[in-house]
Amino acid sequence: MEKWFRRLRQFRDRSPLSFRILAYILLFSSLFTLVTSATQIYTDFRNDVSLVDERMSVIETSYSSSLARSLWALDQKLLEVQMEGILSLPDIVHLDLTIYPDSRVRMGDLSTANATRSSTIELVHQTESESYELGELTITASMDAIYQDLQQKIVVILATQFLKTFFVSILIIWIFQHFVTRHLQTMAEFARRFSIHNRNEPLRLDRADTASNRRDELSQVVDAFNHMRERLEEDVQKQELDAAKIRKLSKAVEQSPSSVLICDRNWRIEFCNQKFCQISGHEPDAIHGKHPELITADSMSPRDNNQLWENIRLQVRRVGVWQGEIQSTRTNGERFWQQVVVTPIYEDDGPATHYLILGEDISIRKRYEQQLLRQANYDILTGLPNRMLALDRLKLALAQAQREGTLVAVLFLDLDNFKHINDTMGHEAGDNLLIEAARRISSCLRGTSTVARLGGDEFLVILPGIKDASATEQVGERILNTFSSPIQISGQEIFVSTSIGIALYPDDSDASGNLLQYADAAMYQAKSQGKSAYQRFRPEMKAISYERLQMESNLRRALELDELELHYQPVVRTSDGLMAGAEALLRWRNAELGMVGPDRFIPLAEETGLIIPIGAWVIRQACLEARRWQQLTGQPFFIAVNVSPRQFRDPGFVDLVNEALQEAGLPAGQLELEITERLILDDSIEASDTLRRLDELGVRLSVDDFGTGYSALSYLKSYPFDTLKIDKTFIGDVMIEEDDAALVRAIITMAHSLGLEVIAEGVEDESQTHFLQDHGCDFSQGYFYCRPIVADEFVEWIQTNTRAAGQSAT
Repeated sequence: MEKWFRRLRQFRDRSPLSFRILAYILLFSSLFTLVTSATQIYTDFRNDVSLVDERMSVIETSYSSSLARSLWALDQKLLEVQMEGILSLPDIVHLDLTIYPDSRVRMGDLSTANATRSSTIELVHQTESESYELGELTITASMDAIYQDLQQKIVVILATQFLKTFFVSILIIWIFQHFVTRHLQTMAEFARRFSIHNRNEPLRLDRADTASNRRDELSQVVDAFNHMRERLEEDVQKQELDAAKIRKLSKAVEQSPSSVLICDRNWRIEFCNQKFCQISGHEPDAIHGKHPELITADSMSPRDNNQLWENIRLQVRRVGVWQGEIQSTRTNGERFWQQVVVTPIYEDDGPATHYLILGEDISIRKRYEQQLLRQANYDILTGLPNRMLALDRLKLALAQAQREGTLVAVLFLDLDNFKHINDTMGHEAGDNLLIEAARRISSCLRGTSTVARLGGDEFLVILPGIKDASATEQVGERILNTFSSPIQISGQEIFVSTSIGIALYPDDSDASGNLLQYADAAMYQAKSQGKSAYQRFRPEMKAISYERLQMESNLRRALELDELELHYQPVVRTSDGLMAGAEALLRWRNAELGMVGPDRFIPLAEETGLIIPIGAWVIRQACLEARRWQQLTGQPFFIAVNVSPRQFRDPGFVDLVNEALQEAGLPAGQLELEITERLILDDSIEASDTLRRLDELGVRLSVDDFGTGYSALSYLKSYPFDTLKIDKTFIGDVMIEEDDAALVRAIITMAHSLGLEVIAEGVEDESQTHFLQDHGCDFSQGYFYCRPIVADEFVEWIQTNTRAAGQSAT
């Protein structure tokens, strides 16, 4: 028993909740068992008593009449038999028959009965006319058997109910322990272990993960624990993040690239970071408690300094922020510029408790702004005003002239042959030439005049406040004269002239834009009349200017409208007249302008940069046509294409050539690119690299118009050329001028000695062909063989030439 009690105490200590539940279950189950058992026992007892009463009622019903008859008949023996029959019935232990008036008969024994129950029966004899009371029978039944049965039932029921209640309670406790208590212990253990350090470990219960388990109260508690853990994790992370932010903010303020000052509500400095000390030279202890106006005290007068900080205080109070540029002074006396922002610091929506002053050293930016301002208004190369500043000055001059009733002259200048010099001698030489030209033009003007560079080799001169138009012509003469002397560029003397167009306000126009346009038109008129001259604008020049603008506009749309076309002129072998290739010549057929000659639109395309897309189209189209001819005739012809200097210098030129060959399926050796002689004189790395890459690609390279420029003999060895083309100006007079004939013979001999083939262009009669044959010229080209024709006609010419060659061979 003691052992059992010890285990009970252990169970109580280990699971007090289960123990209490067990106690309550036993208590209430016992009470319930007692009540239900008592009810059941009482019901059974009452049923047994009822049986006795019912039995006595049956005796009264069954025996009263027969007993009365026996008494009436005084049949004692029958009466005894009847009484013994009654006494033999269950539970009947005693009969007491009273016979009126004074007789009495007793049967049975009452001494053995502890509890009895009695019933009296009146014995009455009934006749037709009268009834007689004969006596009465008292029947006594024993209750001992009923009480004994009641006692046994009490024992059995209480024992069975107790055992049932006990085992059911144990089962309930085991179920509760298995499904609830052990999980509660797990939760308690988890709660005891839970801390910030192991907050990442979730609460898990040792039970199956089923749908019913996921919906019960334990799962809700587990979810609540885990949600609490997650919220704690979020709070901790937030706190850590806030702490990290505070640390970072502290470091950021201390290590900020901007200077930081924090002042109290009375504008006394409480804090300064390293950057402030670095850029100002002040030590923290030296400025602590002082007003921030000390940083600007040495850069302005005390009155202005006080007024500045008074304005700062007022704006911060009214608007909430002040920002601007402040010139400050370092402790070493050096002045510097700061971009400053001043803002108040509030706490809990109350008044400002501190003021934050952020500063950034913008001294370098201020210098850059001044530099950018100069770059925005002045030409970097020459130092002259640029177009923007020149137009502003022109508008000011026109406004002043309108008030004073004076004239304003606009001179538009363009250097003659500048592109040739730039392409021949290189861009550095061209830049030096522009600098010298700017100096010479400026030297011809008075102080109130303006000379500006508009771009390229174009200059603008503004002469304000002149009284007479003749003064303009005098300035033009001075400018032309100053260009009469040579210019030293890279150790060489170069002669360059300029063409000048002049327009006057208000005679020609009162609008600045029109004046520039009219001066430009006059300049082109001066160029067209021989250059190195000036021209005053005349109304009829508008048409020329308009035509140039119209041509430029139409040229920009020529590719889109498919107005460009290629004409082809054959290149034949001089020895037998058989076709060896063709040169592609660009033509422009415009709906408004008609057929425009290349001498009119090619320079314009060069000037505007349109030559690059146009040249790309020419190369692609020429390669496609050459491939088509080869497929029609079965003969390999080369196609020659002229390349402009601007197109040649385009960074994507070599890739363009390669793509055109790939697209057409034309072998690279059947494309010949004609490079002008002046281009190879530009001894630049870019030009050399482009020629090298084209040679590696397998493209044939030809020197076009050889002999018309500077001597290029020393350059022919340096570049991978295949062909040299003699200009037609020499071929035209080869039968007339001995000098031309000697020059042609020398060029052919020199080219062959360098391994180059020679093409003579401009061959127009048979005698020239004989001369070229006699001196070994490889190829010829000119009107004698065929004029430039369109592609379809050129195919017919190829077929005719092939047939003629075949007939001559037979």
